[in-house]
Amino acid sequence: MKPTTRWTSEFLGTFLLVFFGTGAVVVGDRFPGMLPHTAIAATFGLVVLAMIAAIGDISGAHINPAVTFGFWLARRFPGRDVAPYLFAQILGATAASGLLRGLFPSHRTLGATVPVCRPGTAFGIEVLLTFALMFVILHVSHGAKEKGTMAGLAVAGTVALSALVGGPITGASMNPARSLGPAVISGAYASLRIYLVAPFCGAALAVLSCALLRDRCCAFSLRAVDDHE
Repeated sequence: MKPTTRWTSEFLGTFLLVFFGTGAVVVGDRFPGMLPHTAIAATFGLVVLAMIAAIGDISGAHINPAVTFGFWLARRFPGRDVAPYLFAQILGATAASGLLRGLFPSHRTLGATVPVCRPGTAFGIEVLLTFALMFVILHVSHGAKEKGTMAGLAVAGTVALSALVGGPITGASMNPARSLGPAVISGAYASLRIYLVAPFCGAALAVLSCALLRDRCCAFSLRAVDDHE
């Protein structure tokens, strides 16, 4: 698989994640009562499930810089691809928010993640939610790729559950690109640092816990790296 194909896959996957996920938030604000919180949480889970099914065998469907970082930290993803993946994910998220700005020019935040609690509490919640997500991903994936129906359902279910529980408090980002895209386009930078740091911390803790539970989760695999050649 050509590197540019994988990078394009991550761009498109993140674009669709942010477009449909934050788009659901925007539509819910624009038309009160049409999309309740449970529907928005389900939207994020469903789009993640769709992306895993669509591009999981191409790029791994990371669509999240914290996930890419976690795979690299677990020695299951080549370091040379980390920066291109992160760039593609951030670009995809920003492009999606730019499109939403064009569709809903009067919306103030475009679904940006803004906590309703103290910064320290929000940081801890985002660390915990990302920990849960990365923990599940590491245990159901092969190498740096999510494969199979059950793996997709497990990851998507974790995203939806996290959004259900954490959404009203922090927005349940778990994804620096998902938070950065709307912030760049809308200018809602006030709490952005929480969402740029906490997911990486949560992913790192998940890798550590995985190493303690299963050595294979963090074992360097030439096959895993070769999957990206």
